[in-house]
Amino acid sequence: MKPKKIFHIGLGVVFLTLSAVSSCTSILEENPKDFIGPGQVGSSEEAIDYWVTGVYSKWCDDLFRWDNFPRVLDMDCDNTSGPDWAFSNLGAGNFQGDEITTSIWTGGYNLIHRANLALKYIREIDNCAADYRENAIGEMYFQKAFMYFLLTRAYGEIPLFDVSITEGADFNQPRQSIETVYAEIIRLLELSKEMMYKNTDKRFAEGHVSAGTATGLLAKVYATMASGALPAGEEMIVRSGAAYTMNGDSKELTHPTTKVFAKRQVAGYEVFDANDCYRKAAAYSRELMDGKYGDYALLPYENLWKRSYYNKTEHMFMLQAVSGDSKFGNGIRKWYGGVVDGQGVIQTGQWIGNRSHWYSLFDKEDLRVKNGVQHRWRYYYQIEGNNGFYYPNTPEYTLMATGLDANGNKVADPVAPYDDGVAYIYNVSNECLAFTTKYSDVSDATQDKSDAFWPFLRYADIILIYAEAHAELDGGVSAEALNALNLIRERVKAPLASTTGDGAITSKVELRSAIFEERAKELALEGDRRWDLIRWGLYLDVMNGIEGYDECGVNKARENRHLLYPIPVKEINTNTSINSNNPGWS
Repeated sequence: MKPKKIFHIGLGVVFLTLSAVSSCTSILEENPKDFIGPGQVGSSEEAIDYWVTGVYSKWCDDLFRWDNFPRVLDMDCDNTSGPDWAFSNLGAGNFQGDEITTSIWTGGYNLIHRANLALKYIREIDNCAADYRENAIGEMYFQKAFMYFLLTRAYGEIPLFDVSITEGADFNQPRQSIETVYAEIIRLLELSKEMMYKNTDKRFAEGHVSAGTATGLLAKVYATMASGALPAGEEMIVRSGAAYTMNGDSKELTHPTTKVFAKRQVAGYEVFDANDCYRKAAAYSRELMDGKYGDYALLPYENLWKRSYYNKTEHMFMLQAVSGDSKFGNGIRKWYGGVVDGQGVIQTGQWIGNRSHWYSLFDKEDLRVKNGVQHRWRYYYQIEGNNGFYYPNTPEYTLMATGLDANGNKVADPVAPYDDGVAYIYNVSNECLAFTTKYSDVSDATQDKSDAFWPFLRYADIILIYAEAHAELDGGVSAEALNALNLIRERVKAPLASTTGDGAITSKVELRSAIFEERAKELALEGDRRWDLIRWGLYLDVMNGIEGYDECGVNKARENRHLLYPIPVKEINTNTSINSNNPGWS
């Protein structure tokens, strides 16, 4: 939704004030005093807007409001790191150490309940155009499907709610099988893609989901099912390894090494037909690429993360936010880029970044690191000493930032933008990571609660899904998959994938691995990496391939229980239909 409308609705109409507790029983109970009643909303297209906005609002004023999102999606994977105090629970595998992991469950079912409630009343509105009502119903179906997809990837078997508690749904819903959950996700998305407007339709509202969004998510859902269903033993090449070696008391970063990992069977996904699922993933992505469900295209990289290009062709579903607002602002900019003062000096934040192994995956001319990573910054505590940090610690950047050669000899003066009189330094710590610029363009970077948008689904993801599907379906090295992969690489000036020359891709495993790595590069810090590792059955081996602690002191060692997040203890204690937690959790 557009931020202006979210803010307006949040001030009064149908905005439910639910407490952020852990059990479905608690979060789904409505207090009539918490919102203006349905009879006061009316029966019109404006009333439909109120209900729809109330559901979109839950993303801001619940899931992202308390800063648990998006870090619950990003911090448990091989590529991210930061201060050990910020990563010590979720990032270190202690999934029951605080409320962060429970936020998916709590916020997820809160949103699903809100969508069910909206569906009930939207269906009763008759003083409106039929297509407008159908579009709104489709948007609610999509919201439910998206949240079920997030929930099942995080928790495995989950409860499903067809209707709201207000309509008589039992609080005590049992968990449903993976197969049943995916069938419901697909049912909802199939309905929504035919009910919603295309983004080219006259009545489509920018910032909303559309028929194309549902089609894209169907492709992603089927690819997730397909990769999970592939048999154990399928190989993937991943660049990994120990984060550092010790030279006396100093840490020296290592370069990742090429390792071949064998896929583990993903529990619950063995019931799916991998080839059939990949055929459907390819078909849905192709329909989207051919324009059947709207207008989608890759943006030039220089425009990709500019606010003026959000919700345009590539950004298919984004969180919308309001700068400086306690409910509808968020901590994305704070956690990923820092809150700054008027001179651009970081006062707090910038706690999540990518590790050096991730940075090492790129060609140096790749725009995703040349322009997509911060190369200099200053923290408030560096002002007195007139210092700042630079990144990365390569001979090229060291020379530019300090004038020192590889042996530490002064051979030149710093060059722009490092020639501003600040003494730039580098160290191996959580202060010097590959911090992204994806969330830098906000209205006011001095605000603790910014209006950073979050990309839930991008067209680039769909192209990579298309490439992945053809890599698995076609014989040998798929030309179709290579062409799709190169659409992503060409945009960022990365070397193109080829079957000849340096880095030639000559086998299905090499192609699969190249696409998997491209996802790690293209979708970095967008909440995808953990789920990609999980669906490919690689999570445990890749995480443990780091051999313990990363360069920031974050423990990356993992066990079988970490494959799923634990269901909140309050849910176990109050839901009479759930009497045990996920394996390994109390």
